[in-house]
Amino acid sequence: MGMTMTQKILAAHAGLESVVAGQLIEADLDLVLGNDITSPVAIHEMDKMKVDGVFNKDKIALVPDHFVPNKDIKSAEHCKCVREFARKNEITNYFEVGQMGIEHALLPEKGLTIAGDVIIGADSHTCTYGAVGAFSTGVGSTDMAAGMATGKAWFKVPSAIKFVLKNKPAKWISGKDIILHIIGLIGVDGALYKSMEFVGDGIAYLTMDDRFTIANMAIEAGGKNGIFPVDELCLNYIKEHSDRTPVIYEADDDAEYDEVIEIDLSKLEPTVAFPHLPENTKTISEIKEEVKIDQVVIGSCTNGRMDDLRIAAKLLEDKKVADGIRLIVIPGTQKIYLQAMEEGLLKTFIEAGGVVSTPTCGPCLGGYMGVLAENERCVSTTNRNFIGRMGHITSEIYLASPAVAAASAIMGRIASPEEV
Repeated sequence: MGMTMTQKILAAHAGLESVVAGQLIEADLDLVLGNDITSPVAIHEMDKMKVDGVFNKDKIALVPDHFVPNKDIKSAEHCKCVREFARKNEITNYFEVGQMGIEHALLPEKGLTIAGDVIIGADSHTCTYGAVGAFSTGVGSTDMAAGMATGKAWFKVPSAIKFVLKNKPAKWISGKDIILHIIGLIGVDGALYKSMEFVGDGIAYLTMDDRFTIANMAIEAGGKNGIFPVDELCLNYIKEHSDRTPVIYEADDDAEYDEVIEIDLSKLEPTVAFPHLPENTKTISEIKEEVKIDQVVIGSCTNGRMDDLRIAAKLLEDKKVADGIRLIVIPGTQKIYLQAMEEGLLKTFIEAGGVVSTPTCGPCLGGYMGVLAENERCVSTTNRNFIGRMGHITSEIYLASPAVAAASAIMGRIASPEEV
């Protein structure tokens, strides 16, 4: 029996000729990731394990990003814990304020995630790196501790769903619309502990930023990971950002999939996930009521990259944010922030009436830089819209693409980019 792309990567890292869905394996790790919320827990677990240092100081990445720059004493103490651990163990890839960014935007930019890798991170959206042909998945802090100590992790080999993306998407359709459409189609548990493997001619029309967005939200369908084939665009991205040599794996022709789902990208419309689940989707044309809003957030590990900011700025140029609307723009990394500044995008956002934040997860998890009050509504390019996710339990989050978010900021309600 043939193997999927994910199964081939896992087999190679477990030192096995082949694996099958459901098999328990121990695999070597290429990278272990933690942030300022999850790393302190892992560090304390390592203390209990009484291990002598980490397995490889070059294969651990520590990225303070959730409450950074620190918003209060507790977050400062968390970051101090991570900082001291990084210094003690001479962690190569520790990113302090000034070098940091939102972890899942930063690591590919730094060339730390490439095709063929096995990556675990104590953050659920670690599945982002499937965009570059890696197996990457979120784990708990205890698993992170074991990974930092031993360089290994246990996995149950996932079965897979094949998503065949066909044809060219229409104007304004981005990776966010595609993954929201898929989650709306299969539900938040539709790919539970399965590998979401994306193939098809439609991939050629997707930028790397689109692919990062789609892979990032695989977890919102319950997926163990999301993964894309390694094409020329992907290889060029890796070459630009990393001096490591990628290892390319391709699914066998006779690989077994639980389902094969075809998506005609040319028929998709801008899509919005209504409260309080990412599966609660409506296309713009299906939204008949006027949904007035209070705030718009453009950023996060899902949509804080250059393509996202360029699309938003294109719509906001020479326009004004509607009265009473708060527009918060958060570039994903310092490099993205600088490039957006050099391209004049930050000027566009500020002149439109928005504010620009330092790179941070911030409001995505109700942290800071945009927490919602009672009954407030927000259109956000983030990845989750659970009850209380961005603040008060009566607030509402509408997940959308940067194009829909920017249009909504201008109109003061959920709006199509075509209206602007």
